[in-house]
Amino acid sequence: MDKIIVLDKSNIDKEHICCAISDKKCKESYELKKDWLKEEFDNGYVFRRIDARAKVFIEYGPAEKAWIPVDAPNYLVINCFWVSGQYKGQGYGKELLRLAMDDAKAQGKEGLVTVVGTKKFHFMSDTKWLLKQGFETCETLSSGFSLLVKKVNPKANNPGFRESVKSGECPDKNGLVIYYSNRCPFSEYHATTSLTETAEKRKLQLKVIKLDTMEKAQDSPTPATIFSLFYNGKFITTDLSVCLDSRFDKILKL
Repeated sequence: MDKIIVLDKSNIDKEHICCAISDKKCKESYELKKDWLKEEFDNGYVFRRIDARAKVFIEYGPAEKAWIPVDAPNYLVINCFWVSGQYKGQGYGKELLRLAMDDAKAQGKEGLVTVVGTKKFHFMSDTKWLLKQGFETCETLSSGFSLLVKKVNPKANNPGFRESVKSGECPDKNGLVIYYSNRCPFSEYHATTSLTETAEKRKLQLKVIKLDTMEKAQDSPTPATIFSLFYNGKFITTDLSVCLDSRFDKILKL
């Protein structure tokens, strides 16, 4: 098993952050994600990955500072958690999760919490796998999201979604609306360039909303603050590939 390292302000400029490593189109987005991480490190955010050029990593931090609309006092929130390709089935996922749980215990936290799709959503962790690792579902939404928890303290209160996401709708009811943040190194480019071109080609109204502060993210109408697309007010997908001309019609099915 390859060594697992922690990224912080001392090494992040020279280390990769797993996704969009060689995607030249997303170079600016990649740097924006690094800038986002540098600020979040001051809030207790943790980024662990294997010491290899691969997508094998976990990100998490205090729920009170999380860029998602959940109420989870004294929990750690797992954001991105990914093991890809040849590294699957070698124990990396379990080891990364163990390290996160150890941090929760050491910090006196109630446990770990994460947002997933009730069924697998793009750019979100594997729901079935997390349930097999001892996570439990504590809330589900009609829009297809679930909140999972793995407790250190069995008597701790369950976390929950904020009211802003309960309806599964966004305030704007006309055309396409997307919410995104720099939590992902792909989101800036595809949200502001790819989807703009795709919408213009189809003469569709598009509103792009960037969640550029923690407060905006915590009050957003979607738990998937990396990227979410709504159409006529209804949540549609977390799949960033919908931004691409070649994928838009298949995913949206207008």
